[in-house]
Amino acid sequence: MRKIISFMHISLDGFVAGPNGEMNWIKADEEIFDYVGKRIREGDTALYGRLTYQMMESYWPTAADKPTATKHDIEHSKWYSKVNKVVLSKTMKDTGLTNTKFISDNLSDSINEIKKSRPASGESKEILLFGSPTATHSLMQQNLIDGYWLFVNPIILGQGIPLFVDIKDKIKLNLLSTQQFTCGVTELNYTVDRQ
Repeated sequence: MRKIISFMHISLDGFVAGPNGEMNWIKADEEIFDYVGKRIREGDTALYGRLTYQMMESYWPTAADKPTATKHDIEHSKWYSKVNKVVLSKTMKDTGLTNTKFISDNLSDSINEIKKSRPASGESKEILLFGSPTATHSLMQQNLIDGYWLFVNPIILGQGIPLFVDIKDKIKLNLLSTQQFTCGVTELNYTVDRQ
């Protein structure tokens, strides 16, 4: 069974965005881009909520073509064009986009079907859930997230969109690894303890 890993930047006090969705507090540099790039290249499926997908779709398909494209822009743009994209949205419909599937209902059944599917390579690859707090909350409430890949930024926002809301039962986690970055961000890589 494939695992869904939630990839999120988070403030020290648990927020993933400011009150109006602001993300200008997130620290990301080449060191972090290189580190993240190695892991996401192992994944073959990206999971997004509608807003995050629209943001990604407006930038990544052509990011590598820009004259000012960075190494990260070029690498991530290539990955984005090949990766299977799954979008959770009640309003967007499947329009026949290449490598893109929309899920609007039967969330648990649809996600479990994707988790049980085998990638073309035959290897069990991670499904990475990028940002998308609303989608993350929906998956969390149905116990569909298998791990949390958190990048804790050295800031206290005081208010905003929290990562963890409406948690009905404890979620036990096992720490797999940590990484400290020069910019002050600390990566925490957890797996959900299903026992």
